[in-house]
Amino acid sequence: MTGPDRDRDIEGRARQARPRDALGRPLPYGAEGVEPVSEEALPPLETLKTARELVAAGRPFSAHEVLEARWKAGPVDERDLWQGLAQVCVAMTHAARGNRVGAERLFERAAERLTAFAATGRSAYGLDLESVVERARSQGML
Repeated sequence: MTGPDRDRDIEGRARQARPRDALGRPLPYGAEGVEPVSEEALPPLETLKTARELVAAGRPFSAHEVLEARWKAGPVDERDLWQGLAQVCVAMTHAARGNRVGAERLFERAAERLTAFAATGRSAYGLDLESVVERARSQGML
């Protein structure tokens, strides 16, 4: 849907003007929602730290947004890493919202991306990707 009811910038990109709950669901205008996260990409280690803090605070959707900003701004050869981590957070969001099938599918896609990235031997900024993949796959068996 496009038009005046959508929050868009002058170039037509979606923006976070509408309040959201902790799981990213839109709330009515004027309602009190969670603090939105920056749409600007953070440096890699800060991205990971912020995403972990948001997940620990019960905000996997916001963690996904932080990771998504990094994936879109980062080098192409790191895309599978950041996209896979973002998919883990979206899967967690689906699970928390009660969407079992969506969560299972996204956990598996995330595991595939992270496995592909691990196979390149590139730095994962200190992440134990094997553990992340194992956990994503076990979560995908809800």
